[in-house]
Amino acid sequence: MTLPRRPLLAAATALVVPAALLTGPSVTGVAGAAERAPAAHRATAKQATAVGRGGAVSTVDPEATRAGLRVLRHGGNAVDAAVAAAATLGVTEPYSTGIGGGGYFVFYDAKAHRVRTIDGRETAPMSTTADTYRGLSFDEAVNSGLSVGVPGTARTWSRALHRWGTLDLAEALAPATAVARRGFVVDQTFRDQTASNEARFRDIVPTRELFLPGGQLPVVGSVFRNPALADTYDRLGRKGVDWLYGGRLGREIVHTVQVPPKDPAATRNVRPGLMTAADLARYRAVRRAPTHVGYRGLGVWGMAPSSSGGSTVGEALNILENVDLGAVYRADHTKALHDYLEASALAFADRGKYVGAPSSMQPGVLGQLTSQGFADERFCSLDQTKAATKPVPAGTPDGSYDTNCDGVPDQSAAVADHEGLSTSHLTTADRWGNVVTYTLTIEQTGGSALTVPGRGFLLNNELTDFDLAPASPTAPNAPGGGKRPRSSMSPTIVTDHGRPVLATGSPGGSTIITTVLQVLIDRLDFGMSLPQAVAAPRASQRNTADVQAEPAFDRAGLSAYGHTFVDPPAPGEIGAVTGIEFRSGGRMVAVAEPVRRGGGDARVVHPR
Repeated sequence: MTLPRRPLLAAATALVVPAALLTGPSVTGVAGAAERAPAAHRATAKQATAVGRGGAVSTVDPEATRAGLRVLRHGGNAVDAAVAAAATLGVTEPYSTGIGGGGYFVFYDAKAHRVRTIDGRETAPMSTTADTYRGLSFDEAVNSGLSVGVPGTARTWSRALHRWGTLDLAEALAPATAVARRGFVVDQTFRDQTASNEARFRDIVPTRELFLPGGQLPVVGSVFRNPALADTYDRLGRKGVDWLYGGRLGREIVHTVQVPPKDPAATRNVRPGLMTAADLARYRAVRRAPTHVGYRGLGVWGMAPSSSGGSTVGEALNILENVDLGAVYRADHTKALHDYLEASALAFADRGKYVGAPSSMQPGVLGQLTSQGFADERFCSLDQTKAATKPVPAGTPDGSYDTNCDGVPDQSAAVADHEGLSTSHLTTADRWGNVVTYTLTIEQTGGSALTVPGRGFLLNNELTDFDLAPASPTAPNAPGGGKRPRSSMSPTIVTDHGRPVLATGSPGGSTIITTVLQVLIDRLDFGMSLPQAVAAPRASQRNTADVQAEPAFDRAGLSAYGHTFVDPPAPGEIGAVTGIEFRSGGRMVAVAEPVRRGGGDARVVHPR
């Protein structure tokens, strides 16, 4: 199967944001600064879709996209561009990403015609136990050193560049270092995210000094500089990542975790964490085999555990393989959306019961969760006439499958998740055919709120992705020393006869899985162009009583099936996709969000 032929720019509304007039007061802080400066020197205009050749970059931010594009134009490859763009997002999207966090790097190697992945997920300190968080509220866990996992982003960048890139770390960090020094234009999203974290940021001295310069929220249209992060990037490039994992920067991270720099006047209880220098020294970014399922004659490749993205997207697609979803959509689009929601709920039930840290999963269960036989059995539980009562029970991925629909599913209850919605995703490709889809995060918007003094970056709160009060110490997602908490990040590559045709991903906590799944079926089954699929209203069913849906999503017909709906958390959006589609003759369609999170930015080296 090849992708449905659609006009390259069908419904491809480009969001163009003019450079803000930099009026308003100049404010300078101890570590960061928001000031008036010529906008012409800073990238502010955004476009949601670009078509052309020679390579492509799509991110949520124009500075990051242009950083990656400059690397491609100067001979770098997709891996080099991905690291340059990711490092720049650490400057311009500091509440979502940075070297204080982790992520998953999925790479299509054009020379070998293979998909390769790096698990750069954070790990728990070795002294963590299944009872570490028991009795704590979620807020108590988030705003503490206890939530901080050993960061994996810097190690991921170093490993990816060393194995597949052409630049060294210093060269890849140079564009981001320049942006941090000269600053970026504050938009409404950055101000709103700062405002939503203002109370907890004020309680942490270096965080307040960096992100509330002069004690004030940054002004939209002003320029925000982070010279401390520029210096950190410069030293990291010169010294290498051992400066973080075995040197002074690492010791400073550990001290921040163990002795949170809280304002003595603050009443917030900010608990110390468990991380040690030995935990940092032990950390490895791990090469893992990707997940793989077949769908409509295409190959769909994703991230294996500790991510649940590849297995859950893959299982849902396998379930939907039992339905000619495109024909159903053309006859009755509401019924097709019902099938999508129900398949997602079934896959989430199995995610909750079986997926977690690789060391805690049952042997062989990943292969069963992504098998067509298991999905066929699970399809027996999908009522195509009405919505099932949620949560639905998990299945039994034991290798013996009843496709006559006579079996009884497991009756275990669903497990709630607390994954933060703030993450970032980028997609890059080069003229040689290499492709990167990379999701990275510090978890909640603003992470743990702990800034390493004088270093310009926030630390993650990823350890709250564990089941904080697990039913058993051996449960797949129970906290434990050295374990990686389960994630929903779903960087995905679709291939046709071994060649990439589509790469995509999204932020959004556990809604990442449903966002990627919906984009795939919108493109592969419903016949939308990629820009249409990215812009389409979204709904997320994660085995919960209500479907979370954006306001523009058509709820009326689905209500007749028994689905009930709630709005997503403010600002009422689900996900923020980036993607690249690959066409004949080396053409690429790079796509970013036209509106969500203020719109993203997609560029190609040689525009059509």
